Amino acid sequence: MIFNRRPGSGFFGLGTATVLAWLAVSGCSTLEEIKSPGSAGRPPVLSPDFSGITVPPNIAPLNFLIQEKGDRYAVEIRSSRGETIRVQGRSAAVRIPIKPWKRLLAGNAGQPLTLDIFVKNGSDRWIRFDSVTNRIAAEPIDPYVVYRRFGNLFNDWGKMGIYQRNLEDFDEKPVLLNRQTMGNCMNCHNFWRHGTDRWLLHVRKAPGTGMLLSVNGKLVKIDTRTAFNKASAAYPAWHPSGDRIAFSVNKLLLFFHSVGEPRDILDRYSDLIVYDIPTNTVTTSPLISSPDRLEVWPEWSVDGRALYFSSAPRIETFEKPKGGGFAYDKIRYSLMRIGYDPSTGAWGKLETVISSAEMGKSIIMPRVSPDGRFLMFVVGDYGQQSFSLASSDLVLLNLATGSRKRLELNSDQSETFHSWSSNSRWLVITSRRGDGQYARPYFSHIDSLGNTTKPFILPQENPRYYEKFLEIYNVPEFSREPIRNSPQSLAHAAFSKALPAKLDPGVVPGGNAGTANPAGAWSPQPPQKQK
Repeated sequence: MIFNRRPGSGFFGLGTATVLAWLAVSGCSTLEEIKSPGSAGRPPVLSPDFSGITVPPNIAPLNFLIQEKGDRYAVEIRSSRGETIRVQGRSAAVRIPIKPWKRLLAGNAGQPLTLDIFVKNGSDRWIRFDSVTNRIAAEPIDPYVVYRRFGNLFNDWGKMGIYQRNLEDFDEKPVLLNRQTMGNCMNCHNFWRHGTDRWLLHVRKAPGTGMLLSVNGKLVKIDTRTAFNKASAAYPAWHPSGDRIAFSVNKLLLFFHSVGEPRDILDRYSDLIVYDIPTNTVTTSPLISSPDRLEVWPEWSVDGRALYFSSAPRIETFEKPKGGGFAYDKIRYSLMRIGYDPSTGAWGKLETVISSAEMGKSIIMPRVSPDGRFLMFVVGDYGQQSFSLASSDLVLLNLATGSRKRLELNSDQSETFHSWSSNSRWLVITSRRGDGQYARPYFSHIDSLGNTTKPFILPQENPRYYEKFLEIYNVPEFSREPIRNSPQSLAHAAFSKALPAKLDPGVVPGGNAGTANPAGAWSPQPPQKQK
């Protein structure tokens, strides 16, 4: 880009704030001086709304759009220590230079981060808006988040991919694109202890359904369907040992609505299994695979001695009642917990942690914080996949006291998929709060008492990115390091012949009468009356 300069008159024809910012932090004095600005008497309107938030000390620049009419714009970003970053130009799109931004945040962990915004509109006088005050957290965020992206559920859902994004800059790389695997579905990526030494990705149909399992960089495709119920294993949860993975096996029914909520996904049946990596075997128990219950969304305790999951009475939803229609909105899941002995694989006592009747909602997607203090889950009006329900909120359970609360970060739109950072101080969630249609990743700080801060959207290099990007994000998972398997190696594994998982001799195929490691007789409770 070529710039013209007149002596003593500053720059003319500048269309980028980035260059001006670089000049400012480099000590140049060519920026227009702002003298005695008038007061707007209110804060500026920003998009995305990066105001009143807590940010990690290692996050990428929070580029934004100043949604105020003007001919020239200026921004000062400062904290307690270090140089002030000054950005000035004709564009309302503010792109913050990454190097001074990183220095400012790294040198001011735990301190306020203040933005002063000035706008000149049709006159020679600048107008100053009320300062925007954010906070720089003391705790860093995991450098990577991995998510699935796909198009509109109605007409472009077939184009999808798994991506990893570096949160310390704007680098996004594909993990695997389904154009490499005959347009199949892929999801359920998950990491052991927030690392990539052991991780997995599930692929469905096209080149063959199976779990792509990576252990120390070595890839293998496992087919658990041949071992259990011919149903696909999904919703994984790594045991703390790293040698076992709990899954649910589901047979799903997907249907769309002509009015109201766009679509629903129901379990026709669902049970839980445990896959053992060293022996390539699958085990289960009637305690977690009852014919009268739907069991889904497994999650281990941090010590690996208990398994949390969601469970509901199996209601036959496929016969029309007298009033007509399916009874899909009557299915509500309770939060369950069952003991587990990692040394023997024996199951212990089964108990209800929170019943759906007590909550008045369906309880799904339990996730335990790495420090073992909290369990976060989703509540919705019904079902086990409530990402399309505006009623979907996040609730935090204190595992020591049993107290629970709806989190401060909830909005009037859907909040669903969620993941903890490895230090238990950051959350990533998917939310439709932006437009009620497209789920985006948002980040929130959570302290040791379980208090959350106002969520902020995944920052992008282009401040106008979300105005035109019409794709859905889901299943965001934090990672401390990048995935080392290449997209080509994953695609090759997807087309390889799957290794059938062996069924434990004590497990009866069908998922409804397994006897492996029984811990005693158990009878499902009759369905409780729903509120």
